[in-house]
Amino acid sequence: MNITMSARLRHRLLVAPALLGLALAAACSNSSSGGGNSASSVPTLPAACAKYQPYAGHAGTKVTMFASILSPESDSLEKSWAEFSSCTGIKISYEGSNDFESQLPVRVSGGNLPDLAIIPQPGLLAQMVKTGKVVKPPAQTVANEDQWSPIWKTYGSVNGTFYAAPMSANMKSLVWYSPKAFQQAGYAVPKTWADLMSLSDKIAKAGTNGSKPWCGGIGSGTATGWPATDWLEEVVLGSQGGDVYDQWVSHKVKFSDPAIINSMQTVANWMQNPAWVNGGIGDVKSIATTTFQDAGAPILTGKCWMLQQASFYEAQWPQGTKVAPDGDVYAFELPPTTASIPRPVEGGGEFVTAFSSRPEVQAVQNYLSTADWATSRVKVAPGWVSANRGVDKSLYTDPIDKLSADALTDPTATFRFDASDMMPAAVGSGKEWTAFTAWFAEGEPIKQVASEIDAAWPQ
Repeated sequence: MNITMSARLRHRLLVAPALLGLALAAACSNSSSGGGNSASSVPTLPAACAKYQPYAGHAGTKVTMFASILSPESDSLEKSWAEFSSCTGIKISYEGSNDFESQLPVRVSGGNLPDLAIIPQPGLLAQMVKTGKVVKPPAQTVANEDQWSPIWKTYGSVNGTFYAAPMSANMKSLVWYSPKAFQQAGYAVPKTWADLMSLSDKIAKAGTNGSKPWCGGIGSGTATGWPATDWLEEVVLGSQGGDVYDQWVSHKVKFSDPAIINSMQTVANWMQNPAWVNGGIGDVKSIATTTFQDAGAPILTGKCWMLQQASFYEAQWPQGTKVAPDGDVYAFELPPTTASIPRPVEGGGEFVTAFSSRPEVQAVQNYLSTADWATSRVKVAPGWVSANRGVDKSLYTDPIDKLSADALTDPTATFRFDASDMMPAAVGSGKEWTAFTAWFAEGEPIKQVASEIDAAWPQ
């Protein structure tokens, strides 16, 4: 998941950038905001703010935003729009919650709607569209879609209608490790699944300082369980390929199908092996109670060697941690379970969804859909990759970002969006999460877990 994930990196945060005063107006002209003031009523911004002129005209307004993004990732989100807010006078009041996936439907049904929500699951987006509360994006946001790969537009659409502009992309098919520790132990980065399993067994048998090859955590508030769904998605894509993966997302291939049951057994052999997990934290059951944010910490203390987690996990490493091929931590691509699958890449993303058509809200929507905003986020957010093709790739100075951008844009790769994020919300961000949590916490049999998820599928 984005989770996001996503689910994904979270605590509450208000963004309150200083206003330049009523002389610095904010909001968009008709062409950029989809509505608003006449040209004569829009003041001219000073030279330092000239690039924000298309959004001028709404100084002193506030736009609320709700998402699952927590600190430290939300810190860079604040920085990315700080200049926009200062120049236009539009205050973006941001709230992040670890319970976003469950709280957004509650807020929408109760009438307590945010102006904007950053939704990481297309399935949840579809659920929100069904409420009739989602507002279609303004004309300028729609025009800006030309800067994204066409497939990303489909993920922000419901029944062929475009509702939500992509905000970010992330690479999920990564394994975090310590290059320094690997070098000292004489371990090589595995290129195949067989090599990865062999290395895991070798590390487990060595048992250096009580360490184990893998650590993991699936805790994430009401989104607990999503990292485990990623593990299954990686195996399904890497063993069955894109066609079976797509049929699984649409439930033409059920969880109880042998292809998925076998993939779940592969996950169990890997991440439920008591000899292999949960290094530096506990036993297999501890994976269910360990937050995904904390899961990788034992890598830095030598108690754990590897963590399967997305590119956005980079934001979780303590300040001062060197992330590089020769650093304290780095990542390699998770090898395909079956060698015949060309470069399987699972990715996730987030989509800006509106519940208001006020001009200042549309101004923020328009800005967040531009390459200019994406560029500003890239500059302040290591571990963040944009879906916007207008971003100069040379701006990615972070090695993980470069690796991720390469994989996500590789035309020969077998790319698929996070499956649970694509499934109906009742399943993908509902029963699958809870069932997978029980699978790890209570050791429920695989076939029982699969049956419970199939039964939850909407008729």
